[in-house]
Parts: sequence; structure tokens; C-alpha cells
Amino acid sequence: MTTAEPSAAAETLAYPPRRTEFTEPFWGGLAAGVLRTTRCAGCAHLTFPPKPICPECWGSELEWIDLGGRGTLYSYTEVSVAPATFAGEAPYVLCLVDLDEGIRCLSRIDAPWDALRPDLRVRMRVRETEPVRLFEFEVDDSEEIR
Repeated sequence: MTTAEPSAAAETLAYPPRRTEFTEPFWGGLAAGVLRTTRCAGCAHLTFPPKPICPECWGSELEWIDLGGRGTLYSYTEVSVAPATFAGEAPYVLCLVDLDEGIRCLSRIDAPWDALRPDLRVRMRVRETEPVRLFEFEVDDSEEIR
């Protein structure tokens, strides 16, 4: 996992995510450069985004785990006309990534459109944003295609 190049000032989010006591380990992980999620202590099911109840067995005993942050690009699309809140950020690319741990997650990817293709290896990186850090993906040039 990498952290985006620090800029003079972190980007202030127009629509910041809601922080709760439950999600603090997730936001704290991103602040430390780590992608985290929940795993059910009863059935070992992983969820993303993190959830307080296991959707597999309905168990409520969950543990926070660190994810490796690497995966394979499953799909992607360019947002050219964004909702009003994000209009100033368009165009941007959204992607679905199959993380190596078996979770599929939705995020942005910072890469030229022409460089993207399904099955491309990607890695998570932290976006320097306020009031919380976010994550996005980038092409992982350090790995060969599987």
C-alpha cells in the first residue's frame, strides 16, 4: 500500500463520510496507510465495507483485520457527468477490485483510461483528504500478471 504524494494542503472533501464509533478502526487504518475490514469470529466471513453484523451467519462478534491492499481490476467506468457535489472532480474513474483476500470493493482508480484493462493488478493507496483520509487504487507495476 502506498500513500499519495503529500501536497501543500490535503484536499477537503465536499461530502465527507460519516464517522461512527464502529468505523473508527477503518478510518484509523487509513490514517496509518492500512486498509481494514471486519471478519466474523464465528464463521470467518470477510465483509467490505466493514459491517457490525455478519451478513453470512448474522453473528455479532467481529474482529478487525488488515488487508494487503492488492488485487485485480474487475471492472471500471469513467464518470464524466458527476453528481453536483462531485462535479468539480469529474472526470474520474470508478473501479471494482477483487482484493487478494477474496473481497470485491468499489473505489476510484488513479490511472489513465488507456492504461486500464480487466485483470490488471492494482494496489491501494491513501488519498490525502480532510477530515478523513480516503483510499483509491493505482496500477501495481511491481507485480507480473497472474
